[in-house]
Amino acid sequence: MTAKTFSLDELCTLTSCPKRTVRYYIQMGLLQRPVGETRGAHYTSSHLDSLLRIKQLTEAGVSLERVRDVLAGEPPVVPPRPRQPGAVDVRSHIWVAPGIELQVAPEQGQASPEQVRALAKAVIAAWHQIKKDTSDEA
Repeated sequence: MTAKTFSLDELCTLTSCPKRTVRYYIQMGLLQRPVGETRGAHYTSSHLDSLLRIKQLTEAGVSLERVRDVLAGEPPVVPPRPRQPGAVDVRSHIWVAPGIELQVAPEQGQASPEQVRALAKAVIAAWHQIKKDTSDEA
């Protein structure tokens, strides 16, 4: 079975990336040259995967220099996007006690719903223990 190959037009259609950009990435060394020359040149699934990864990183605001580092094997540290006017942040507000509220942004904290519930229980238990300890001292 032969591996799937793509023309430049097909590669650009699959990635929504202009030909000029693909050629620029090749020139910069971010993307491997196509297999073959002139009209016989074609791209493989490896080219497609690399181009999609480059596009994902650049759309997240990563510089092309940093993209090169990530493609070379460095960890993909993607900086958070700067907040724009009108940006929406979803946060959970967990009521602990009168006047005490825990605010959690689960996605930013990379917390699962189970972890958020466990955190809330631990904070509530800690607050009750603090109240108990301070009332025992009085």
